[in-house]
Amino acid sequence: MSRVHERRVQLEKDLGGDHLYASRVRVYAKAVKGKMRRIKWAVLAFCLTVYYLLPWLRWDRGPGRPTQAVLLDVASRRYYFFGLEFWPQDIYLLTGTLIVAAVALFLVTSLFGRVWCGYSCPQTVWTDLFMWFEREIEGDRNDRMKRDAGPLSFDKLWRKSAKHAIWLFFAFWTGGAWIMYFGDAPTITREFWTGTAPGATYFFTGLFTFTTYALAGWGREQVCTYMCPWPRFQSAMLDEQSLTTTYQAWRGEPRARGKRDPGAPPAGDCVDCAACYTACPMGIDIRDGIQLECINCGLCIDACDHVMEVTGRPKGLIAWDTLADQKAKQEGRSVSFRLLRPRTMIYFGALAVAGTAMLVALLLRAPIAMDAEHDRAPLFVPLPDGGLRNGYTVNLTNRTQLAAPFVLTVRGLPGARLANGTAPQERHAALTLPVKADSIADFRVLVIAPPNAPPAARRPITFVLRDPATGDETTYAAAFFGPAAYVGGGP
Repeated sequence: MSRVHERRVQLEKDLGGDHLYASRVRVYAKAVKGKMRRIKWAVLAFCLTVYYLLPWLRWDRGPGRPTQAVLLDVASRRYYFFGLEFWPQDIYLLTGTLIVAAVALFLVTSLFGRVWCGYSCPQTVWTDLFMWFEREIEGDRNDRMKRDAGPLSFDKLWRKSAKHAIWLFFAFWTGGAWIMYFGDAPTITREFWTGTAPGATYFFTGLFTFTTYALAGWGREQVCTYMCPWPRFQSAMLDEQSLTTTYQAWRGEPRARGKRDPGAPPAGDCVDCAACYTACPMGIDIRDGIQLECINCGLCIDACDHVMEVTGRPKGLIAWDTLADQKAKQEGRSVSFRLLRPRTMIYFGALAVAGTAMLVALLLRAPIAMDAEHDRAPLFVPLPDGGLRNGYTVNLTNRTQLAAPFVLTVRGLPGARLANGTAPQERHAALTLPVKADSIADFRVLVIAPPNAPPAARRPITFVLRDPATGDETTYAAAFFGPAAYVGGGP
């Protein structure tokens, strides 16, 4: 049973019986120094720098175009990512991106456990930042525990007030930075502080300020344990070859405090100081084995290495290792880390397939696109000369930066003529449909079949759209309908 569970059980006993629910047992994590902590600080600094500064990065897209490198322009229905521009019709690329990200997370977890959770998850990054402010203002673990257990005083009041004020300050800038991804950052900043920004800007800034403050300042490990679904999934990704933060029980047990005198009973390297437990931001004891709450941050490694150094024992009592290697060491053997194994090969393969499909879809994305919707009623209109007319709504997308007089033709219906819905009497072999640069336009198009057209109740046809300036072409498969009498007595 982990120390967290022991404390909960003790709390239930103190409450006077068995209880299904118990109050939260607050975690007071002790500050540590070491390699893992330095890596976490580096990742934290990188993530926060990217998050706060990315909206201010500029990207030249030409005259009249947004200059923000990363921008989700809701009003214009565009998403800009440096040199790429995505339209609502590109939603399949978003789906593919989410699939690639999910498979990549599966792969990383199978290799290194919850390393994403321990280092680069937004909840971890902001919680680490908030905990650093807490230590700087209220002191380390023992000071905070003593102050919280004591009565209200001026010292306690001003420290708590200062801590929450700083939390709210950074939570506010977090919410403000998030809003900048949905509009031009300099413009939104100016409008926000002059009171001319839309109401939605203030609402969402306040919403993200509150959620950041609540989750990183108050929720902390509760978010990772109870709100996030990933801990429940990770067990399906891990195996005996996954590198995780591991206590080497074969070396540390049996635990014994104090020095290892020659005449004393045999004891392991673990001095039962609980330094690993007090350093854990999740409040668990890594010596109890792999647990749902463990985020693989490795801070317990730094804490234990310091104790081993003081006691003169070899470092690495808690280390990144695999269960297979731990078992082999206990038996006096050595096992190398296996990167390629059935589980990871499946993930590598799925990632390669999904990534390749995404890349091909992105490279083959046409600068022009077309969609044609047939009229629901009537399906066809008989003409006085014996011909038939079908109506369509043609949607054209021009992703280029130049206005284009697209030329529309139809294949599969010999002798067919096209007419613009605004001038149905003017029939042409090809229609010119002008579309502005970087825009979408709808046109009412009529397809007229001559009286001697080959009989077919539902004849497949193909619309062909061509840009005369570039030669780019795109097609759309549609259908031309007629009555039973027209097709010789039946479909």
